[in-house]
Amino acid sequence: MLYSWLILAVMFLARAAMGFQFQSVASVAPFLIHSLRLNYAEIGTLIGLFSLPGAVVSLPAGLFGRHVPDKAIACAALALMAIGGVMLGLSHGYAMAFWGRLLSGAGGVMLNVALTKMTADWFASRGIVLAMGILLASWPLGIAAGLVFQSAMAAAVGWPAVMYLTAGISGFAMLLVFGLYRAPVATGRRTQKAAKNRQAVSLIGLPPRKESLMALVSGAIWGSYNIGMTVFFSFGPLLLVEQGVLPVQAASWISVALWICMISVPLGGFLIHRIGHGHAVTAVTCFIAAWALALLPSGLWPVGLSAILGLAIGPPAAAIMALPAEALSLKNRASGLGLFFTVHYTLIAVGPVIAGYLRDLTGTAASAAFFGAACFVAVLPLQLLFEKLRKGR
Repeated sequence: MLYSWLILAVMFLARAAMGFQFQSVASVAPFLIHSLRLNYAEIGTLIGLFSLPGAVVSLPAGLFGRHVPDKAIACAALALMAIGGVMLGLSHGYAMAFWGRLLSGAGGVMLNVALTKMTADWFASRGIVLAMGILLASWPLGIAAGLVFQSAMAAAVGWPAVMYLTAGISGFAMLLVFGLYRAPVATGRRTQKAAKNRQAVSLIGLPPRKESLMALVSGAIWGSYNIGMTVFFSFGPLLLVEQGVLPVQAASWISVALWICMISVPLGGFLIHRIGHGHAVTAVTCFIAAWALALLPSGLWPVGLSAILGLAIGPPAAAIMALPAEALSLKNRASGLGLFFTVHYTLIAVGPVIAGYLRDLTGTAASAAFFGAACFVAVLPLQLLFEKLRKGR
C-alpha cells in the first residue's frame, strides 16, 4: 500500500513537470517576442501547440499502450518533453521553436495518457477518485510554479534558461519513473493472460462497442468541463478589462480560482472518496461553476465569483477522471483512454476557437463567458448518458 503512494508521488512530479513546461512560453512571451521577433499570433500558436497534438496522438498512444509497457511510454514521453525544451531553448527563430514546442506537446499528450492509465491500474480497486484528485492537482501546481518563477528567471539569466530548466525537470522525472515505477502485480498477470486470450475485437485495437461509447462520452464530459475552465482563465481577464479593470489586476483576480483549485481538486477527490456520490457532486458543482461564470459579466463581486469557481471546479475533476476506470476493462484500458483523450483534446482545441468567434461576433467577452457556462452545464446530460450506457452493459 505504501509503495502505491510512492508511485503516485512520482507520477505527480511527472505531471507537474508537464504543467511547468506548458506555462513556460506564456511566462517568457515578452522575451520571446523581443529575442525571436515573434508576433502575438505566433506566441499563441506556440502555447496551443502543447495541446494540439492530443487530437492526433492520443489514440495511437492508447493503442500503442496495449503492446508496450506503461513505463516505456511514460519515459519516452518525458524524453520528448526534455528534447523539445532543449530545442526551444536553442531556438534562434520561430521555425525551431515551433518544432521544439510541437515535440514537447506530443510528449505531454503521451504522458497524460500513460499517467492516467498507470494511476487507474494502481488505484482502480481502491481510492481511484482520491488518487486522481491528487494527480490532477499537479497540473495547476506546475502552472503556478511557472507563474511565480519563470518570468523572474528569464529576466535574471535569460529566457533560454527557463526552457532548459523545463527540460531538466522532465529528464529528472523520467529517471524517477524509470527507476521506481513498476506495474501492479495483478495487472501484469492479467495483461499476460489477456495477451494469450485475445478476442476478435482486440485485433483492431479498440474496445468493444459499449466500452468505446462510454470512453467517448466520458471524454466529452472531461472536454466540456475543461472548455468551461479554459474560457474562464482565457477570457475572464479580458472581460474584466472591458469593465474597466486594469489588466494586471484583472489577471490577479482571475488567478484566485487557480490557487484555490490547487487545494479543491485533491480535497474534492478525498471527500468523494469518503462520502461517495461522485456523479451527484459533479452535477451540483458544475452547475455552481456555470452560475459563477455566467454571472461574471455582471461586474458584481468578480474576486468572490473567481473564488467560488475555484472551489466548484475541484470536486468534478477527480470524479470525471475516474470515469474511464469505471468504463473500461483492464485489457481495454489503454486503447479506451486513447479514445477518451482524443475527444477531450479535440474539444479543448475547438472550444476556445468558438469562444473567440463569439467574442468577435458580439464585440464583448461576455458571450464567451456564457458559452463557457453552457459547457459546464453540458456535463449534466452527458453524465446521464454515461450512466445510461453503464447500466445497459
